[in-house]
Amino acid sequence: MTSFLFTNGRVLDPEAGVTRGGLDVLVEEGRIRNVGERLDAPSGARRIDLAGRTLMPGLIDCHVHVVAETLDLWANIIAPTSLSALRSARVMEEALQRGFTTLRDLGGADIGLVRGVEEGLIKGPRLIICGKGLTTTGGHADLRQRTDNRPGMMSDRLGSMGYVVDGVDACRLAAREMIKGGARFIKIMANGGVSSPNDPIESIQFSREEIAAIVEEAENANIYVSAHLYTDRAIRRAVELGVHSLEHCNLIEPETARMAAEKGCIAVPTLVAYEALHLEGKRFGFGETEFSKIDVVRNGGLKSLKIMRDAGLKMAFGSDLLGELRKYHCMEFELLAKVLTPVEIIRSATVIGAELCGYAGSLGVIAPDALADLIVVDGDPLEDIALLQDDGAHIPLVMRDGVVLKDRLES
Repeated sequence: MTSFLFTNGRVLDPEAGVTRGGLDVLVEEGRIRNVGERLDAPSGARRIDLAGRTLMPGLIDCHVHVVAETLDLWANIIAPTSLSALRSARVMEEALQRGFTTLRDLGGADIGLVRGVEEGLIKGPRLIICGKGLTTTGGHADLRQRTDNRPGMMSDRLGSMGYVVDGVDACRLAAREMIKGGARFIKIMANGGVSSPNDPIESIQFSREEIAAIVEEAENANIYVSAHLYTDRAIRRAVELGVHSLEHCNLIEPETARMAAEKGCIAVPTLVAYEALHLEGKRFGFGETEFSKIDVVRNGGLKSLKIMRDAGLKMAFGSDLLGELRKYHCMEFELLAKVLTPVEIIRSATVIGAELCGYAGSLGVIAPDALADLIVVDGDPLEDIALLQDDGAHIPLVMRDGVVLKDRLES
């Protein structure tokens, strides 16, 4: 494996919230070997002159669905699994070009895609999976119309994001099946959703007993539960039952945010998902019912950021963009910047994301022995967060596990 020495640039430290000049970074065998002044390059190493650019940890998106290549979710489900895999690879490779070196998938991706990255078949980010998102009959990931009583959701297909399950015993079995399949966490739909046909946003999904059983199974496997949540009532209930990762949280209230922070939960806001649907939903056939849902969560998004920040609730970066809306991926930085500072945003997409993915200290930092997931930025994103937008236009180099997968520095 090629060694690399990065010189003549600035190194961004997300934890300290500073960029430092005069430091070299040595990468060997897929890891950061050393960070210091005037380091020697080993024989055969590639020396990369940053020419004043910024070297920072690779970005982490903690809420994606790589199998959702199109916004037509049924089309994803019925596509042949072989075709879904190829389409998912394209989605992942696009994300890497934007500077994302790790993706946390919230329903759909399987161990085959994980291995595809590990074996070099997919030149994309590392993938953290939950298997399928668990949903109740009529819940957020149950896409069947009211008159469709066919069993299941074709959950054996790669393109299916959900797995319909009802009852405590069935929930335990489903959690165990996801864990057996390589899940690093378990995802449940605990609240109504925007894109599902039968559930209002305020609907509460899964019984307390069902959620408690899933949490127990996850804890038995030393992993955690993530839940799709919008309303304060649903969020509080999930936190009380031991859910660790709180997805979306658009309608959270201060008291619940403080309780979640005290319990060590991590929230994953996904503001761009609703902004993109607001802009493009009509083109994709969304009607009055869907737009009324979109407006509720979209209007609560920025308010929720302030509530969670003031409560000390950690937030990881997420996008939750499906299909054709992926073109808005980097708009999440712009939306977050309406409330959060650049350093808060960068921490959400590095150190906090790494913690949620189970890589605290190994990802999201530039330090000896950390994995060499690095990006080069034309400028300092602590001064101008917009440098992380524009689909990676200001990111000429991306490295994952010590392998350069995007390189425009020599072009």
